[in-house]
Formats: sequence, structure tokens, C-alpha cells
Amino acid sequence: MSQSNVYTPEASVQAGQAAAGKSAWTRQDTTWMLGLYGTAVGAGTLFLPINAGIGGFWPLLVMLVLAWPLTYFAHRGLNRFVLSGSTRDGDITEVVEEHFGLTAGKLITLLYFFAIYPILLVYSVAITNTVMSFLTNQFGIQLGNDIVTRGIFALGLILALMSVVRLGGEFIVKAMSVLVFPFVAALMLLALYLVPHWNSSMIDQAGTFSAAVSSGAFWKTLWLAIPVMVFSFNHSPIISSFAVDQKKLHPGCEDAASNRTLSRAHIMMVASVFFFVFSCVLSLSPADLAEAKAQNLSILSYLANHFQNPIIAWVAPLIAIVAISKSFFGHYLGAKEGFNGLVIKELRQRGKTIDTAKLDRFTAVFMIVTTWIVATLNPNILGMIENLGGPVIAVLLFLMPMYAIYKVPAMKKYAGVASNIFVVAIGLIAISAIFYSLVF
Repeated sequence: MSQSNVYTPEASVQAGQAAAGKSAWTRQDTTWMLGLYGTAVGAGTLFLPINAGIGGFWPLLVMLVLAWPLTYFAHRGLNRFVLSGSTRDGDITEVVEEHFGLTAGKLITLLYFFAIYPILLVYSVAITNTVMSFLTNQFGIQLGNDIVTRGIFALGLILALMSVVRLGGEFIVKAMSVLVFPFVAALMLLALYLVPHWNSSMIDQAGTFSAAVSSGAFWKTLWLAIPVMVFSFNHSPIISSFAVDQKKLHPGCEDAASNRTLSRAHIMMVASVFFFVFSCVLSLSPADLAEAKAQNLSILSYLANHFQNPIIAWVAPLIAIVAISKSFFGHYLGAKEGFNGLVIKELRQRGKTIDTAKLDRFTAVFMIVTTWIVATLNPNILGMIENLGGPVIAVLLFLMPMYAIYKVPAMKKYAGVASNIFVVAIGLIAISAIFYSLVF
């Protein structure tokens, strides 16, 4: 390794705090802030009001209080882990191997890939179903649902998404930052539209806070809601690309600069998403939320039917399409990174190498073929696949960076703070709640 390519995280972080004020906010920082937001706030947001609100008003209020620290501290830890690598262009798969060795590196890279790739498959099905439903219900175009028609339609949609992906990671981040604006605007306008429909039924049923916390139902609701919130704000697939770029954008103070970007992105996430969530919950009754849960509808679809509003009926699928597309792009970056890492590590073990451009083309073909097949077959096991990926995401996002703080010399400077205990606790709670939900 040449001396010019050596990156010393210890010296960097020592200088980082002093240089924090010297690193001006740039246009790239704004793009990354919106890109992080775009990856996190997507299709899952459309189910969050139902999944979070059905447990009652007081657990939802506690979730609001926990949302920012839960999201920020966890992603900051993962970002710091990637920054701790000894090279400026080392992504998470390279840093894992550097810190934990070849065997552990391959295992964690495999887990990283399978935590993200199944969600990409879920989005390929979701975008196909949403667009086909939109054309059928709003335009009256009868496409048919036979496997040939669906296959042709799914292929066209996935190729359209992949044509954006092929323009490169930087373009993907810019595309997500652009798509954020119509998505956020639509959510906020809908939230404001619902304000006149707010009612006190949810609060009336909640009773007093002291009475609520004394019941086992409150704590069980909060326990099971933690993973819902964790994965509604999860943008771990893009963190590695973000950290690598921060080393180039803010050399010498990348930790402080990236923390600033993360903090602002998470404030934006929590403020906008929870305003939308509370507006939806306060405009419906507990019985309405239970009905929406039973019908397995997104909150937009339920609101369109509940208020008999043709505008929502048109806008809802458009919001969903934008949300799914944003999330598809962000998760593709992570899935590609994991897949490439697996191939590179396997070839390296055999004493071989592969051209990066050639590997990217191979990865793109693999993603196109597999997402197309799954979108065409439309299997009913996708929810289970997504849930099974949940514990892996919790391990990689919450537990692995905290473990690295106490095992990796380059990260020991982050030890001894209360936020580490908080992150580990939330990670263990999320994993236990996910397994409970799967079993019961």
C-alpha cells in the first residue's frame, strides 16, 4: 500500500473535533442528507401509522421521544465503523475483513448481503403490484395478471429502475435527493389535510399515562413496536457509501462532518414522519386502525376509502411509487456492495482478481434477473423473508459497531459513553421482539 493511500483514523479523529467548525456545509452534504432521508423514509412509512398507532397513544408518544436517539446513535456507530478502515476507499466489506479477519469478514459480508438483498426483492414485487394496480384502478387499463403479462410488465419496470442504477452511485444519491421533495411534500400536504379531521378518540381511550405504564400491555406494545421503528428509519444500506464519500469530502474531520449530516437527516426524518403518523392516528379511531390492520392496507389506501376522497385515491399510489423507487435505489447500493464483496473475497482467497467494471456489470445482471423472477412470480413469502432479515439488520446496525468499539484499536476512543449502552439495549430488544413476532 502506498503511503499516499494510508488513512490513519486515530489521527483523523483527534483532529476531527478541532476541525469540526472548519468544515463548511457543502452542496454534497445537502445531497447526502436528502439521500439518507430518501433511503430511510420509503414504503415502510406508509404502514407505520397503522403498525405504531394500533398500540395506543402513550406508546406512540414514547416512540416519538426515542426515535431520534435510536436512529442517530445506531447509524453513527455503523458510520464510524466504516470510517475506521485504514484506506480511504474501503467500504464496509473491506473494513470488516480488516478488523475481524478473512473468515469472519466473509461471514459478516454474507450476513450484510442477506440483510439487504431480500428487501430489494420485496421492493421489486411492490413496485410491480403498485404500478399495475394504479393503471388498472385509476386509468381503467386491464393488464391481466397472467404470468406472461406480469413478467413483461415487471421486466420493463425493473429495467427502468436499473437504467438509473447504471448511472452510478453518485447519480443514485442525487436521484433519491430529488425524489425526496415530491414525497415529503405529498406526505406533509396529506398530514395537513387530515388536521381538520383530528379527534380525541385515541387519547380518550388511552387514559392517564400513569395508568398506562402500570399495565403489562403498555410495555408489551412498546417492546413489539421497537423493531417497527428501527426498520422504518433504517438506512444502513447506504451508510457505507456515505462514509467512504465523507473521507473524500471532509478529510481530517470526516467523523464530525458526517455526524452533522446524520443528525440533520435524522431530525428531518423524525419530524416529518411523526407529524404524518400523528396526523393519521389522530384522524382515525382505534377501531379504524384495527380495521386497516386487518385489511393489510397501507395507511394511504385506507384513508382514501375511509374519507371517500378521489384526490387521495389518485395521489396515494403515486406517493407509493416514489417511495418504493427511492428505497429500491438505496437498497441496491447496499446489496451491490455486499454481493461484490463476497465475489472479491472468494476470488482473493483463490489468488485471483476481477475488474471492477466487469464485476459491476455481472452484479447488475444478477440483480435484474433475480428481481425480475421474484416480481413475476409474486410469492406470498416475502413478508417472512423481510422479517427474517430483521434480526440480521439489528445485529449489523446495533451490535457489531458496539462490539468493534471494544475490540478494534481504531475504535476504542468511542468507548465509555452512555449512548453505547443505549444502542446495545435497543438492538437486543429489537431482536427479541422480532423473534417473538415470528413465533407468536
